[in-house]
Amino acid sequence: MILAVDTTHEFGSLALTHEGRVLVERPLYSPDGFGHLLFGQIQELLAGHGLALRDLHGFASASGPGSFTGVRIGLTCVKGLAEATGRPAFGVSNLQAIAWFGTAARRGVLLDARRGEIYGAVYDEACRIVSPEVVAKLPAWLAALSEPPQEFLSPAIEVFAPALAASAAASVPRVMSPRALAGAVGLLAGRQLAAGVAGDPAALDANYVRRSDAELFWREP
Repeated sequence: MILAVDTTHEFGSLALTHEGRVLVERPLYSPDGFGHLLFGQIQELLAGHGLALRDLHGFASASGPGSFTGVRIGLTCVKGLAEATGRPAFGVSNLQAIAWFGTAARRGVLLDARRGEIYGAVYDEACRIVSPEVVAKLPAWLAALSEPPQEFLSPAIEVFAPALAASAAASVPRVMSPRALAGAVGLLAGRQLAAGVAGDPAALDANYVRRSDAELFWREP
């Protein structure tokens, strides 16, 4: 039994997964962030299913890319719960979680990275990385791929439709994935747990892909 959270963007979610199944997934919407409501929502979710923290076998959080503050809120929550209960904790890339919803052998995942760029990666049918996660202009990313994916996935696939239609990958099917990622995060974390991955809470780290604005625009005095 894994409790999974995603607070990396305003459309967040919580989920409970068990033995390869999503038992429940609760979408959350908070444009002001999740720091003020996350623990209350977790308490409600567990109480509604007659569970306590001690009944869980592990915790998981979407690790980004996404809102820098949102990523940290989810990871900090999961670390704290894991350390308090002595259970493992896992971080799962948002891009990998989106790939979970694909059906093809090569799944190209896209997220809007702002500034005219995308977060992109390619995964196989087991959601293993094939082409690394990068931030780039969409045409440059497509041109750099050794071979095109067999489908593109994104929760906002319509944003990328014009650029994809004008590319050499115009005929590749496009799939709109769900906004709620906590269920997929929990299932992918469950695979790690079943494979014997330690899930050390202290080893959890954010998957920003791109540095924060503070780092990008910092100037030494």
